[in-house]
Amino acid sequence: MSTTPRLTALDALHRSLGATMTDFAGWDMPLRYGSERDEHNAVRTGAGLFDLSHMGEITVTGPQAVDLLDYALVGNISTVGNGRARYTMICQEDGGILDDLIVYRLGETEYMVVANASNAQTVLDALVARSEGFDAEVRDDRDAYALIAVQGPESPGILKQLTDADLDGLKYYAGLPGTVAGVPALIARTGYTGEDGFELFLKPEHAEGVWKALTEAGAGVGLIPCGLSCRDTLRLEAGMPLYGHELTTSLTPFDAGLGRVVKFEKPGDFVGRKALEAAAERAETAPPRKLVGLVAEGRRVPRAGMRVVAGGEVVGEITSGAPSPTLGEPIAMAYVDAAHAAPGTEGVGVDIRGTHEPYRVVALPFYKRQK
Repeated sequence: MSTTPRLTALDALHRSLGATMTDFAGWDMPLRYGSERDEHNAVRTGAGLFDLSHMGEITVTGPQAVDLLDYALVGNISTVGNGRARYTMICQEDGGILDDLIVYRLGETEYMVVANASNAQTVLDALVARSEGFDAEVRDDRDAYALIAVQGPESPGILKQLTDADLDGLKYYAGLPGTVAGVPALIARTGYTGEDGFELFLKPEHAEGVWKALTEAGAGVGLIPCGLSCRDTLRLEAGMPLYGHELTTSLTPFDAGLGRVVKFEKPGDFVGRKALEAAAERAETAPPRKLVGLVAEGRRVPRAGMRVVAGGEVVGEITSGAPSPTLGEPIAMAYVDAAHAAPGTEGVGVDIRGTHEPYRVVALPFYKRQK
């Protein structure tokens, strides 16, 4: 089996810009172009440009497309309007999270499921298996799209220069077909940074032209190319979960504090319903560990897998940690026992190589943009 990483349509352009490349979920992706801090701050104050072509697009079409999705996923997809999007999850029969997803309704009987790169094949296989008995087609469209994101407070003004689409009327978690720099694109007001922004789904052969047009349009307002490294610190500050860290097959949506995405009121059965009903009941009677924010009192940076301690006992585990460019201090997300999860809880530390470094518990997210 070949271990050669896959390349996006923008690979040569990234290298020409001096990007540091890294293997991510089988793809060669830009980690950074220069300073991670500069890229992070550009998204918070101006705009950043991301290649997200490693994400997994799966199209579901047919008369029973929505019935299949309502059965296969935990959300109520039948209530998603034309041109709108919904954050949801796909779970195992035992309630464990296979992936978190965004589902776009593209037409009366056409939907696009966007999976995380590392789980795209798993999600595709699950949807194909679960489609049996439904008059619907599941199609792997990963090679049909390049995905470019422009994120940050200046992103609407940048994109307006290149499209005649009604961006002012485009709500958060909505998408509409239009043109960008003269080529067709699905323009979605979604993102993973905590800022306003857009994700542009387009044909791979159009990616380089659109990237260059966006770069030119944003030159005067601080737009710079951004890699996966700053995308991670941006999503961490915004309290957004990352699969493999805050979300895993060993956790249900209720364990992850995201039980709201499970819609028991939708008609019919869905995969994992019975196990998730039990998980919801457990969460009511005996709250599981809770996902919280931790802010360092000192300068040492916590990393995933480190233990959270209090009173000499282990009370939790770090899922993600990094220095926060916006806050200017180390931050982390962690699952901790309910008794230590309230914001302001004192006496909590992180075991960093044998030393219990003091941290304070805060509510998520760490950062919320001004509307």
